Amino acid sequence: MEFASYLAGERWSDHPSCTHPLLAGLARLVNDHTSDAARPRLAELIPSVIGLTGDDPRLDARIALCAARAALPVVAHERQLAMAVSILSGEHVLAELEGRPAGYLDERSRYALAQVPEAARWAYTFGRGVRISPKGFRRYAAPNTVQLAVRGIAQACVPDPDPLLRDLLADAIDDCWALLRPAAGTTAGSDAGSGAGPDAGTAAEPATATAPSVVDPARWADACRLTGVSA
Repeated sequence: MEFASYLAGERWSDHPSCTHPLLAGLARLVNDHTSDAARPRLAELIPSVIGLTGDDPRLDARIALCAARAALPVVAHERQLAMAVSILSGEHVLAELEGRPAGYLDERSRYALAQVPEAARWAYTFGRGVRISPKGFRRYAAPNTVQLAVRGIAQACVPDPDPLLRDLLADAIDDCWALLRPAAGTTAGSDAGSGAGPDAGTAAEPATATAPSVVDPARWADACRLTGVSA
């Protein structure tokens, strides 16, 4: 995130104002749990987070859902239970914010839960009668979900967690851009140097976003040189 602040023309910081706080937190966690060999690939995503911020509470729910969906199939059993509950809670919050029917699940959430039916059944039982407010989810559940998901993936019994972590971050960026700028035409994994936002799906209503920062080409060239990324 320090490079994001640099490219945006802000003071050097891992908490840049140009990026949504929870997304920046996810990026820091992914960076910290990625191997040195794989870390340069994360640099390709830096321009995609510049200007990606806003005060819409749906952003926090979408980021947390991306993290929980990515983690659920691979993390240890006790964390699977937490991730399944996080998916149901996040979907409940989005349904309330977007006026969806109670119990509505995004196709990606249904797919993730179907891969671990025991954890899904437990989560449905645990969640009966328990409802979390959008404010509570944003303040407590979403950050906790992101932390548990990233650490769980990093410690999972998989051959290489690095691609899973990068894909998680890229998917979260795409989901946020789909909400903020649904007409944008690029994804987090491509055209990184342009600073354009991705189109990852259809949102109910575009959120109010901070105007995207323009990436200084000279600064991007410096970042590529330092990280080994092709400009």
